[in-house]
Amino acid sequence: MSESNVGLSARQGAGNWIRLRTLILLRWVAIVGQITAISVAQSLYDLRLELGLCYLAIGVSVIGNLIAIFIFPENKRLTEFENFLMVLFDLLQLSFLLYLTGGLNNPFSLLLLAPVTVAANVMGMRSTLIIGASAIIAVTLLAEFHLPLRTAQGFILRMPDLFIFGNWIAIIIAVVFMSAYSQRINSEIRSMSDALAATHLALSREQKLTDLGGVVAAAAHELGTPLATIKLTSAELMDDLEDFPDMREDAALIREQADRCRDILRDMGRAGKDDLHLRRAPLSTVVNEAAEPHTARGKTVHFSEGPGEGGDLEQPIIQRKPEIIHGLRNLVQNAVDFARANVWVETSWTDEMIQVRITDDGRGYPPQMLGRIGDPFVRRRRTESERKARPEYEGMGLGLFIAKTLLERTGGSLKFANASESAPSPEGRPVKRGAIVTVKWKREMIEAGTSGDRSQIGVNQRFEI
Repeated sequence: MSESNVGLSARQGAGNWIRLRTLILLRWVAIVGQITAISVAQSLYDLRLELGLCYLAIGVSVIGNLIAIFIFPENKRLTEFENFLMVLFDLLQLSFLLYLTGGLNNPFSLLLLAPVTVAANVMGMRSTLIIGASAIIAVTLLAEFHLPLRTAQGFILRMPDLFIFGNWIAIIIAVVFMSAYSQRINSEIRSMSDALAATHLALSREQKLTDLGGVVAAAAHELGTPLATIKLTSAELMDDLEDFPDMREDAALIREQADRCRDILRDMGRAGKDDLHLRRAPLSTVVNEAAEPHTARGKTVHFSEGPGEGGDLEQPIIQRKPEIIHGLRNLVQNAVDFARANVWVETSWTDEMIQVRITDDGRGYPPQMLGRIGDPFVRRRRTESERKARPEYEGMGLGLFIAKTLLERTGGSLKFANASESAPSPEGRPVKRGAIVTVKWKREMIEAGTSGDRSQIGVNQRFEI
């Protein structure tokens, strides 16, 4: 499964995370609060309420909870539609209770915000809009239609119309603000969580490839001795079986296959070199390895490397971390995706810094999106020409987020910019005029052999067969 599919499936399943028991518990709390409020209003303040209808509304909630407890298992997780029905029922039940107890004259009318907040936290945009609109309609109706609060002496308790209007406006503003705020915050949290999960998947996959290379090298090293023994024994058998041609041919075949295994293992394990090539490599080698999958996709990738101002001629040996390889690979992929014909990967170093700059000759980053590059699941509306040029492409910004996250984990810093437009050079060479991404590290952060390098594992001895 790709990183983007991981993020999309996680976000689509976000509405199924809430347990039924959680909403049941919240409803029990609401039921206890409602019974307490009605009992206190009647016994302590001697208010005349429609107790039969009030307890009927509360009883419906109690019956709903008991049915849910006995019918569904404890680990039942609600779908978004089931969540929507539960919250809508609570909103309507609370609205009916408020109708029976004074409408907006009742200070508990503020509790109408609770279902809206719950919906905004656990549901999608459509369900939240429906719940919010229902709450606004309920508040509007309760401002005009409700049973009055009466004392034992027959006095009606009501607030001035100005305060009723103020309550109505305040609750509507609170509904809109709380739903929008909660929906936005939770959407960003879910997007970041999904993107980090995709990043972990990408890093895990790259780490497995690196580990596989280590296993191959270890196998080549460890199998050297038994293959040497097989070869030696087969040679002795060939000498002892001079008088038995058929059996001597079998011994020769064993020796031949041992030689073949030796050659295969030498190719796989690169005998004569140490295992450190799996953990460290020259800077340009790591960069070329990262870009290699995208060098044959119809665009020309130009590589260049050299010391910066004051840097040594000899390029640094850096740690061959999966984070660096996968991060740079995503950046090169993005450049190749949007380049017209050329991509430039420039590597430079000084005594203090190491820098990789990736430039293309495409349209560059959309100016309005420059400040948001690196955020996960960022979409923008494509122009008609872009749809015709790449009808299958649906960019979400996840690749750049993964690259940014992985490279920053290694101590790097990224800067995204656009090259200035310029005319083609007189020589007819391609011009760098598209997107630019620059990655910089302090040299000690990724250079092998520094105090921060924990990757050295010793040197294998050369084996001969």
